[in-house]
Amino acid sequence: MAEKADFDKKNGLENIPEQEPQRQYCYIKLAAEYVKRLEEALGRKPLCAVTTFGCQMNARDSEKLAGILLQIGYQMTDSEEEADFVIYNTCTVRDNANQRVYGRLGVLNSLKKKKPHLKIALCGCMMQEESVVEKIKKSYRFVDLIFGTHNIYKFAELLVTVFENAESGYETADAKPAGHAHKHNMIIDIWQETNRIIEDLPVNRKYPYKSGINIMFGCNNFCSYCIVPYVRGRERSREPKEIIREIERLAADGVVEVMLLGQNVNSYGRNLEHPITFAQLLTEIEKIEGIKRIRFMTSHPKDLSDELIRVMKESKKICRHLHLPLQSGSDRILQAMNRRYTKAQYLQLVSKIKAAIPDIAITTDIIVGFPGETPEDVEETIDVIRKAGYDNAFTFIYSKRTGTPAAAMEDQVPEEIVRPSFDKLLKVVQDTAKERALLLKGQVMEALVEEVNEQDATLVTGRLSNNMLVHFPGDRSDIGKLMQVSLDECHGFYYTGHVRE
Repeated sequence: MAEKADFDKKNGLENIPEQEPQRQYCYIKLAAEYVKRLEEALGRKPLCAVTTFGCQMNARDSEKLAGILLQIGYQMTDSEEEADFVIYNTCTVRDNANQRVYGRLGVLNSLKKKKPHLKIALCGCMMQEESVVEKIKKSYRFVDLIFGTHNIYKFAELLVTVFENAESGYETADAKPAGHAHKHNMIIDIWQETNRIIEDLPVNRKYPYKSGINIMFGCNNFCSYCIVPYVRGRERSREPKEIIREIERLAADGVVEVMLLGQNVNSYGRNLEHPITFAQLLTEIEKIEGIKRIRFMTSHPKDLSDELIRVMKESKKICRHLHLPLQSGSDRILQAMNRRYTKAQYLQLVSKIKAAIPDIAITTDIIVGFPGETPEDVEETIDVIRKAGYDNAFTFIYSKRTGTPAAAMEDQVPEEIVRPSFDKLLKVVQDTAKERALLLKGQVMEALVEEVNEQDATLVTGRLSNNMLVHFPGDRSDIGKLMQVSLDECHGFYYTGHVRE
């Protein structure tokens, strides 16, 4: 405790408030002083690269990290080679995501030998795994900071600790021989659980016209293959007034489309002091002036209510797209996955949704190769694909995640057996999606222009309400506009067309 008091006094931290977010804003100011010293040593603005692995939740977290980094004086760059600070916001849903991070860290080690002042941070879901942290401590000692999913709001505070632990501050920013050995302290701050939700911290949005909005964090479902509840924690819903306030500010800043984010948005609001349903939240968001489109994901089938279907049907702003993960069409596998619905119940739900909202596009997630899965189980899944008529599906080969019940199951299926089933299922998905897409040919639909087309700068890319992309003549000035577009030619998963005045 005496050392802590000395540390606080030395750095003017003895008056740092305990309450959030005021505490973090004090640390942002202090971190800015260290970055200013780095800028003086380098003779230029320090650069930071934030790399995001994984889902929309991670992308939103990265916007929060970038917001703090900009506020303390870094300038963003896409080049890790040029950066003075590199942060990886990691995903651990599948093993290949972990391997990608380890591979990139090897490259950063070489960079750090050339630039000893380079700071490296790792955060996100992968860091919530104890075995991962132990591996990094042992094999990647050059990493400066590790933190998890529960304490991202503490980023500025953690950065100050990193800066203070650097030998003599930032003297290593000066030129030193490559590979110069200097004292190195890795800062690790991992929380296993928390109920805290901290509002009103800086955010740097990637897009000026659309934004993701966290409405809840964590998951209570514990599907047997999924590591998310272990790395993101139990469900915690934000207060509706905070969500509304955030979206009102976004609308005032020119945002026209919002994506409401949660591991299972259908269970939003259950743990609040004054419970509210997800459908009720959507109804309130629809009233916000300036917001033209509302999207959300992800919806667990077991919790999708008749109330939500009714609100979607009557809405003028909720997009005609629903992501409804299936995972498997086999009742036996669904039970082993702990999904808590049957094939028949799922198909009945799809029929109910399509009857109420005929123009809706339904997409899904499917896992092939779950422990014990047989070719007959795969055929059951293919049967659901055909009957549900998906507009698209994200198909994955099962990835064994240590710590989940499925990882300890017998009858793990070798990939050489899984691959033919996966390829067969994928072809059915593609054929079904093309059939669905062709139904739109010749229609005029509203598209939100998202970007200039990468292959042809005379075209822009817009997204329809049903989530399909369409490419049509336009320029950079059209980005963020909602335009009526004729869907002229179907190219399987996207259209080309032209603007209809």
